[in-house]
Amino acid sequence: MESFFICGGNRLEGELSIQTSKNAVLPILAGCILCDKDIILHKFPKYEDTLTMLNILEDLGAKTFIYDDCVKIQCDSISKSEIPVSLASKIRSSIFSLGAILSRFKKAKVPYPGGCAIGARPIDLHIKGLKQLGAKIVDKHGYLYCDGTNMKSGVVSIDFPSVGATENIMLASVFLKGTTKIINCAREPEIVDLANFLNSLGAKISGAGNSIIEIEGVTKLDGGEYTPITDRITTGTYVLATLICGGDVTLSGVNCEHISSLIHNLKNNCCKLDIKGDKLRVIANKRPKAISKIETQPYPGFPTDLQPQIMAMLSVARGTSVVVENLFESRFKHVSELKKLGADILVNDKTAIIKGKSMLYGANVVCQDLRGGAGLVLAGLVAKGYTTVDDVFHIDRGYYHMEKDLQKLGANIERITKA
Repeated sequence: MESFFICGGNRLEGELSIQTSKNAVLPILAGCILCDKDIILHKFPKYEDTLTMLNILEDLGAKTFIYDDCVKIQCDSISKSEIPVSLASKIRSSIFSLGAILSRFKKAKVPYPGGCAIGARPIDLHIKGLKQLGAKIVDKHGYLYCDGTNMKSGVVSIDFPSVGATENIMLASVFLKGTTKIINCAREPEIVDLANFLNSLGAKISGAGNSIIEIEGVTKLDGGEYTPITDRITTGTYVLATLICGGDVTLSGVNCEHISSLIHNLKNNCCKLDIKGDKLRVIANKRPKAISKIETQPYPGFPTDLQPQIMAMLSVARGTSVVVENLFESRFKHVSELKKLGADILVNDKTAIIKGKSMLYGANVVCQDLRGGAGLVLAGLVAKGYTTVDDVFHIDRGYYHMEKDLQKLGANIERITKA
């Protein structure tokens, strides 16, 4: 078992280049299923999840080659329409492949996906959307058996602006003759990035980033090269790390519009945020202040993927804060672990009340999920004494060697192996 061993108390100083977005790359990799020519993705992030997605493409018949910071995907040999349980169980994003496989082969057999246990996260929105396009889907023995023979373009209305459902329906619609309109779409930057990627290969998608997306069907996609966007959640994580520890950190390669809700919540919060182009400088020399209320919402609202990290910051803020989790019913699993470090947090249903403490104290804590694990690391960075964060394989799913990034900024953290 691998863990992070942290000696808290160091200020963070220096500059850090932000990695490519995991949540952008995963649907883009699924989009490669639609191609029969080579794709090259630049600045490819070697997260556990992205490597698993490459394994899924290889199982479908693709050939992949990682060199330097790029990955080359030979898509012409993709021939299978079934994903094995052994791979699908590792990541929830395996479900993105369903729409793309249906689009290319008119049939698919896909197991229910895995991923972090942060709530039910049902895929009924995916299934309902694909059925509105004419797909026949049977749920049997843990698999979705899908027939896309009679799929046609049309209007798809999503009950809730789900990122995954929006992306899946987009992928399923690329080759449908006529125009498909998706209503009540999610608006996340990763959806815009998927549309830009597909359009660069010859797709005709408009409206991404708004509540209505239109896809005019094409007959084929070409190969090409593409550079996905950088990770807004990683950016936000290191912004909050700087506030927690104090320091002067410059993050490069960022798009501050993608974290506008975080920036808004940190306005006048004992820190200075200096934005110049794709660089964000964070200067924090005082204990942060409480935030009266934060509610997680679909983009452009405050992201649920930053909720554990900002809760860690609020645990050492001056005053009392309220955090409301509106998206995932099990996304407070990190609270019990933060309490081991001395945090004063009371949870009632989907609401957490955090009374900031002047000091947290090191302890042994356990990651329950990816973002909750990141929040525990941030708390450990400021806690007095030594903190051990176990089961960091969760963190590795979305941060590439997080400990090395933090070491560059002066944090006293190392990866250790425990028997």
